[in-house]
Amino acid sequence: MTITTQSLIRWSGPAVIIAGLSYALVGVFHPPNIVASVTTPLWMVVHVLAMTTSIFGLVGLSGLYARQAEKTGWLGLAGYVLLSLWLALILGFTFVEVFILPPLATAAPAFVAGWLGMFNGTSSTLDLGSLPTVWTITGPLYILGGLLFGIATFRARILPRWAGVLLAVGAAMGPVAALLPLDLQPKVAVPVGFALIWLGYSLWSERRTKSVAPATHAADVSGLTPAPAV
Repeated sequence: MTITTQSLIRWSGPAVIIAGLSYALVGVFHPPNIVASVTTPLWMVVHVLAMTTSIFGLVGLSGLYARQAEKTGWLGLAGYVLLSLWLALILGFTFVEVFILPPLATAAPAFVAGWLGMFNGTSSTLDLGSLPTVWTITGPLYILGGLLFGIATFRARILPRWAGVLLAVGAAMGPVAALLPLDLQPKVAVPVGFALIWLGYSLWSERRTKSVAPATHAADVSGLTPAPAV
């Protein structure tokens, strides 16, 4: 179990960096949620990055939590569970947006418009079942998960505290997106992306420092001149 946990923590640093960078790029370059955007190369690139965020985020977030689990308590656990569930649900939605929506943009534009209506708040003529409800749930999961995990990171004093603050504040800014124009709403995700990059780099550099220190110590010891025999 110790070896498994150490391996998870070691690999989670780069995973969180990749997830944070991908999420920040999604926020910067996300095209408007309209049917005309679905067939563009930018749509494909951005949503592949969104899938990358979910996949690497699930791995990296587990390492972040494992590293500070003893100090974060129930607050960290709650934030970890909520954010993990958010990433898992987002992965399902982005899978559809990468592999299903582009071919349907010309064959069934009404379905595509109804799907995008979940994101931009427009009404749909199609019954999408429980999907709009599931999408609505992702908002509280993201906001509460990021807020709780950020606060827990700040209180744990293991990873950079201000990275935890940035994560909490960035997640709490989620509702602000509803007040912005459609083309600016994804930009709200950028602070959370930077927070993840910061946390991931800190975790990676921490593990790297610990692995280099024993090797340096061994080299110093091997370089000592043996004491002469008496």
